[in-house]
Amino acid sequence: MRRLKLTIEYDGTGFRGWARQPGARTVEGELHQAVGELYGTFNELLVAGRTDAGVHALGQVGHVDLTKDWDVETVRDALNAHLRPHPVAIISAEKVEPTFDARFSAVRRHYLYRIINRRADLTFERGRAWRIAKPLNSAAMHSAAQRLVGRHDFTTFRNVECQAKSPVKTLDQLDVHRIRDDIHIMASARSFLHTQVRSMVGALVLAGEGKWTADDVSAALAKRDRAACAPVAPPDGLYLSKVDYDE
Repeated sequence: MRRLKLTIEYDGTGFRGWARQPGARTVEGELHQAVGELYGTFNELLVAGRTDAGVHALGQVGHVDLTKDWDVETVRDALNAHLRPHPVAIISAEKVEPTFDARFSAVRRHYLYRIINRRADLTFERGRAWRIAKPLNSAAMHSAAQRLVGRHDFTTFRNVECQAKSPVKTLDQLDVHRIRDDIHIMASARSFLHTQVRSMVGALVLAGEGKWTADDVSAALAKRDRAACAPVAPPDGLYLSKVDYDE
């Protein structure tokens, strides 16, 4: 058996998330079908993180054990041929040691959340960003974001169905950048709670609208109560952008 590391890109619009579900169109389902058509029998395809319905990926990472020892370029191109016309692509494939695990070997995950701050409706970006018509103060958003960086109990920003054993996480980065109408929120950590990023973005938007201050964000965090959370941002703007591994 040969273990391959796959870097995967996909448009989450129209998918019921990553994980296979009976009767639902999912990213994992399309990939499993492509691998099965190419190789027949294979072990489970495991990834760094399962994304929700509507969430996108620029750099999802998975691993799979295959019986045929083909060169990695052939594997990449053959899988992409079987994936067409679905909006899923294998960006790269590389051979790794049998001990590599796409989920448990990851040392950091990076997410991007995109907001387009304008009055006009979205056209090309529909389904790929959150349009907010009301003007946002990105500097206030960034200031509020820094209150969440560090090791905290993120119960307030945790989905009620989250299966993580502990709500305590270390957030390494939460930065807000603006280029004209585009507001990018970059979040980095070893791991995240279910809907944590979208929940944090919801709080930052309230800060950008002037409805919350940075102190309000700190207060919501300290309450450790899901009821204190701001409205959760929609999935459209969220991208799993990169996963880091030790060399």
